Amino acid sequence: MTTRYAALLRGINVGGHKKLPMAELRGLLTDLGHADASTYLQSGNAVFSTDSGDERTLCSALERAIEKRFGFTVDCLVREGAYLRAVADACPFPADRLEGRQLHVTYFSEPVGPERLESLDAAAFLPEEFRLGDRALYLYAPDGLGRSKLAEALGKPSLFKGIVATSRNWNTVAKLVELTGQ
Repeated sequence: MTTRYAALLRGINVGGHKKLPMAELRGLLTDLGHADASTYLQSGNAVFSTDSGDERTLCSALERAIEKRFGFTVDCLVREGAYLRAVADACPFPADRLEGRQLHVTYFSEPVGPERLESLDAAAFLPEEFRLGDRALYLYAPDGLGRSKLAEALGKPSLFKGIVATSRNWNTVAKLVELTGQ
């Protein structure tokens, strides 16, 4: 059975570092045996179809292929389209009434328990808020991510040590759901 996936690459094409042209990423996915590869934006969002593998195996193969072809390591997550739809549907904030820049999802490589965030005084960041989901964190930042003190606090490496995390704004979340056919 063919399944549609999204690959979420972390930290590419930012500030001139880890340059990875999207045409080459599409080619790499095709070389790995995946079909219907396409990309969205220049920030490491790709979708593809395959009838073999699971998220972890597909991710490992992609990371190895990127390192071999481009000479640098890139953390990535591969998520099934149905999972992306479930994350979007479970959003605890009124996504339909917010601008895409106000709402973000950070996807994690594994589940994150609330104990990791106990050191944060959530009330100190209001009206900004976050909620945990299934291998995801939803962030409401009414003034956008660039001005978000809560995003800055959540970005501390110590909070999610040992976990791959990559964030997308709500416009990208919705587009990836659409591109995976969900």
